[in-house]
Amino acid sequence: MAVYELKNEKVSILVNSHGAELKSLKRISTGTEYMWKADPQFWGRTSPVLFPFVGSLKEKEYKTKGEVYPMSQHGFARDMEFELISQTENEIWFELKSGEETLKKYPYEFILKLGYKLLDEGVEVLWQVENPGQEDLPFSIGGHPAFNCPIEEGKKQTDYQIYLDARGEISSTRIGEKGLATDQKDIYELKEGYLSITENLFDQDALVIEHDQAKEVSLCTADKTPYLTVTMEAPLFGIWSPPHKNAPFICIEPWYGRCDHENFAGELADREWGNILVPGGVWKRAYQIRIQA
Repeated sequence: MAVYELKNEKVSILVNSHGAELKSLKRISTGTEYMWKADPQFWGRTSPVLFPFVGSLKEKEYKTKGEVYPMSQHGFARDMEFELISQTENEIWFELKSGEETLKKYPYEFILKLGYKLLDEGVEVLWQVENPGQEDLPFSIGGHPAFNCPIEEGKKQTDYQIYLDARGEISSTRIGEKGLATDQKDIYELKEGYLSITENLFDQDALVIEHDQAKEVSLCTADKTPYLTVTMEAPLFGIWSPPHKNAPFICIEPWYGRCDHENFAGELADREWGNILVPGGVWKRAYQIRIQA
């Protein structure tokens, strides 16, 4: 396990080879840290990658190739050591390959590459999945970055707001007690794109916002000034903070995949929002984190 630093004139990042996890994003001029410090009192991670599953599986297992495999929430990549494969002044890449350990619990060959590229005032998170095998590769992938909120001393999270590039309202798929999607939808009214952060906003777990309802999500101070924005092309995303904990962070999570529905009875390739990569195929996506204050 090793920690790598990249920096330019305005920002610095730290990335841990364990899980290829982004651990720090700082503004150099002020020393302001934007990433959650992974305090296990609330949540012991900072920005894990979710692969090859996003969310929980029904009965904590899945079916494929005529077999049933147990699998924990969000897959296994976040808990594995990645290999550093390239590093320049402004960009770094890590790689995880399938092997004896992964094939026992996920019987597909894969190459997962994670990259981080410095922006003028932020970082671009890059994903690349390759299929070196001879059969289709079914997978999901997602980000789970946690950002400090509040960002100012003496403020409460409920002083803040979330801005989405949507108008009127957003619809969230309700997550049930077992971490599975339900048919129930929660509707959140937006005031000129702003969603107030209340003490009860995350009582029902993550807000799961599907069907391309927004592509840009910002955390904003009490006067509606954005201090951090996540920009993505993902078809769905989550907004999360641990329920009933008053945790001082909020996650904005681009997803290409989702937890099972509580009535799901299909196989791995049938999971909602999943991806299928043909033999020899390469799948690339990215999202951006920009700091503004």
